[in-house]
Amino acid sequence: MRTAALLASAILSIACASRSPEPGRAPVAASTDFVREADVIRILSALAHDSMEGRLTGTPGANRAAAFIAAEMKAIGLTPAGDSAYHQRVPFAATPRPGGRPRLQLLDSIGALAGVPEAARRISFNVVGILPGRDPALRDQVVLIGAHYDHMGIGAPVNGDSIYNGADDDASGVTTVLEIARAIAKGPPPKRTMIFMATTGEEQGILGTRWYVRHPALPLSRMVAEMEIEMIGRPDSLAGGTGKAWLTGYDRSTMGEILRAGNIPIVADPYPQMNFFERSDNIVFARMGIPAHTLSSYNLHADYHQPSDDIDKVNFGHMAEVISAAGRAARILADGPAPQWKPGGRPPASGR
Repeated sequence: MRTAALLASAILSIACASRSPEPGRAPVAASTDFVREADVIRILSALAHDSMEGRLTGTPGANRAAAFIAAEMKAIGLTPAGDSAYHQRVPFAATPRPGGRPRLQLLDSIGALAGVPEAARRISFNVVGILPGRDPALRDQVVLIGAHYDHMGIGAPVNGDSIYNGADDDASGVTTVLEIARAIAKGPPPKRTMIFMATTGEEQGILGTRWYVRHPALPLSRMVAEMEIEMIGRPDSLAGGTGKAWLTGYDRSTMGEILRAGNIPIVADPYPQMNFFERSDNIVFARMGIPAHTLSSYNLHADYHQPSDDIDKVNFGHMAEVISAAGRAARILADGPAPQWKPGGRPPASGR
């Protein structure tokens, strides 16, 4: 872990020096509320750097990303909540597939690795930190703010580029989670306890979150809400353009109405036909009965799961505004009324 953290620190220095905004790129907005644009650029540049090798689950590049995220959580002052400081180990067995990446099977326990051939053993990590609540009446309740840090790794070259950096998907979301944590840690203590988590294995079948609900840092019975951040690096005209976002499953619970009442610039998911509510980590929590939704501004761009999803496509002005809004949303969830499912809104417990 120490070696990985040191390497991640070195990568950070490289990223900051080599990936600063270029002429012609979308302008970086002045700081909005608590957002420091320098931190946004620094974190996103590091996570989407070629040295992270596309952050494919179970690879050294993904483990370097986890170490970087853990170092950020430590600097913010979050309480470690993994089984090894901020790292929560997630065990897999890798099964070869003809002409493709190995299929990762989530194991039942860390001990189950002993029954897997050594060449097929994989360990990846969720990265988890806690900010304790301080209100005597609400501090035992939990709000989780999350994003997945894994992406597609190294694959078939497209126009000479074989590294699938995933700047929007979902380095943008992880950056947002860290910046929300940083801001709330600097402000008045939240009333509810807050968990900040970057998960692994989303691209492989939402595996990291499935592991987490079996091994939660705090009992799931205490969770009152989960907000996932997914792909907020570019504006979507259907959400209202720059600085605006949409919420999956808006009509399923009162979360959307609560946030809109707090002047958070969000609308209902404009792509219901894409079923995004069930395609991100939030669905695992929702199927456990916890009101859980994903905040996004994904505009169905053609760089999705392509090497071209790179930092030069990120609109930092838009991103800074959405991070500010997401931070205010997180504060409302931490301090305000707990969201409730609407009749028929809770998804069935079955499913992956």
